[in-house]
Amino acid sequence: MISAVTIYQKDRRAGAEITKFKYYSMKKTILFIIVALITGNALAQYKPTDQGSSLNFTIKNFGIETGGKFTGLQGDISFDPANLNASNFDVSIDAASVNTDNSLRDSHLRGETYFDVKNYPRIHFVSTKVSAGKNGMFMLTGKLTIKKASKIISFPFSATASNDGQVFKGAFNINRKDFDVGGTSTISDNLDVVLNIKATKS
Repeated sequence: MISAVTIYQKDRRAGAEITKFKYYSMKKTILFIIVALITGNALAQYKPTDQGSSLNFTIKNFGIETGGKFTGLQGDISFDPANLNASNFDVSIDAASVNTDNSLRDSHLRGETYFDVKNYPRIHFVSTKVSAGKNGMFMLTGKLTIKKASKIISFPFSATASNDGQVFKGAFNINRKDFDVGGTSTISDNLDVVLNIKATKS
């Protein structure tokens, strides 16, 4: 005959097992919810790449327009058109990669009077704000550093999704003297920069 004590002990153990099961089930549910929230809120991460990208500039010298380009893209981009407040651009280029299709001029541009690539090997941009613009465009504001000078610039850009990332396009104008580039050279103070940056998912 099973005593009342035995039945009580079995019921107690069963109750403990049920409580334990409920505890671990609840713990797994909470963990799942946290992971889902983190994953859902995570911005897509991208890496800028030279392949498929171009960074061109134009400037006038004695009234004649001269063009050039840079390569050596590096950095990290977090971008979500639905979450611009959390989006961020941290990108740099190789200053020594300057190419105007004239080797003598390029060597001069790498020198101390211009980009001084020996002491300042990279040109760096870090965003401070990404916001909505007009006609489906976005606005990018951030700090551009060339040599030892940093200036805040702002310009519109577009973002087009591709199979493996995003293509960002934009253009802006800067004054070379703001960055101590070129000194009293005969070239124009202002130059135009046109960006077409392909960034792949990281």
